Amino acid sequence: MNATIGLLETTGYTPAMIALDVMCKTANVEALQSEVNDFLGFVVKVTGELDAVKSAIEAGEQIAAELGGKPVTQILANPEPQTQPVINGPEEYNGLLEQNVVHHPVRDETSPEEMEMNTDNSYALGFIETQGFTAVFNAIDQACKAANVEVIGKEKLGGGYVTVVIKGDVAAVKAAVEAGQAEVSKLGNLIAAYVIARPSTSVLSLLP
Repeated sequence: MNATIGLLETTGYTPAMIALDVMCKTANVEALQSEVNDFLGFVVKVTGELDAVKSAIEAGEQIAAELGGKPVTQILANPEPQTQPVINGPEEYNGLLEQNVVHHPVRDETSPEEMEMNTDNSYALGFIETQGFTAVFNAIDQACKAANVEVIGKEKLGGGYVTVVIKGDVAAVKAAVEAGQAEVSKLGNLIAAYVIARPSTSVLSLLP
């Protein structure tokens, strides 16, 4: 816990994960963990040298704001050791959301698939986040019908916010996200829709 820690909290899952990708591509930082506050909020925590964390947080805050995530950021330089259980605590299960709300990066073994996604410019991740389950389920069905993509997980934040994450080559993911996004307004509210080309290792390690 001697290294600097950067905190970036947003309304919505997608702005935070996009910000994490930008932060890790901007400066030499790595994901510490992410955490759901169970009512619309999501925080990503990065760690590294002070100057790197400052640069990363600045870049992450900018993209999160552009995505409507209303970011709140803070930099903890040389945090006190006794804050460890709070800032970098163990995984925690939320029975209401029926999922873990504290996520640690999975770095033990990077799968060949993740290595390929991280090094091949043709790979991408797509995020469709809505307020309303029916809306996102219909959107993701249309997305998968529009292009050859694979659904890899979903994240719930409470308040009806739910995100579905897909993967595939860049062109397919873009087409799928566009198709899904067009369907959302019929049944719910679109919170965010975004494509990450060549996602960072940190993002891959924290996917649902």
